[in-house]
Amino acid sequence: MRNSTRDIYNKLANTYQHDVDEDSPYNAYYERPAMMTALPSQLKRKKVLDAGCSAGWYSSQLLHQGAEVTGIDVSPEMVKAAKQRLGEEATFLCHDLQETLPFKDDYFDVIVSSLTLHYLKDWTYTFQEFNRILKAGGTLLFSVHHPFMDYTRHNCDDYFKTQFLSETWNKPNITIDVSFYRRPMQSILNETTQFFNLDKLIEPQPQENMKEVKEKSYHYLMTSPHFLIVKATSKKFMEI
Repeated sequence: MRNSTRDIYNKLANTYQHDVDEDSPYNAYYERPAMMTALPSQLKRKKVLDAGCSAGWYSSQLLHQGAEVTGIDVSPEMVKAAKQRLGEEATFLCHDLQETLPFKDDYFDVIVSSLTLHYLKDWTYTFQEFNRILKAGGTLLFSVHHPFMDYTRHNCDDYFKTQFLSETWNKPNITIDVSFYRRPMQSILNETTQFFNLDKLIEPQPQENMKEVKEKSYHYLMTSPHFLIVKATSKKFMEI
């Protein structure tokens, strides 16, 4: 992962730790409920990797469902925030998803990755590693920017080209430029199914109560895709 991504999220760590859970309707009423609904129904005593754990919101939810949670993030400040949030209840490591993952083969039952993979230019090695550390039949659940959303918002001239894009985020106490990769839908699916069996493709819509908090965004999300969720199952004992 680019050093700039590490630097950006180091600067955002305080905001994510103290403000994002309550002040971001796109998280609270849109992406997070859809991701939580898509998780396997039974997580008790399951080993779960929170890949791109940020300040630990997903890790905390997974713990509440009885999972044994390990979180990794490229930002040391985010890892610090996650540790402050959950103490010794979960294990947190600072690690780049583009490098070899420090886990044994067939170790995890589930990998959850929320709004992280669009910061990676190449998914092939990361997905190979995800498949290696997942047990046979293990679940990979991830969310990314919807390719149509990025294509239209950034006035891209070639939908089929993977592009490096930047935008300005106005968060509580900080305004910052953030960069990421937009890839077409076929690339998202083809790179996933190289190592996983596709279970479900989800284009989420917001919860009804988002209308009371941010009505304009609610109507936008009801008619325009913003994030994309992919649920897949590890391919094991098959020739890749």
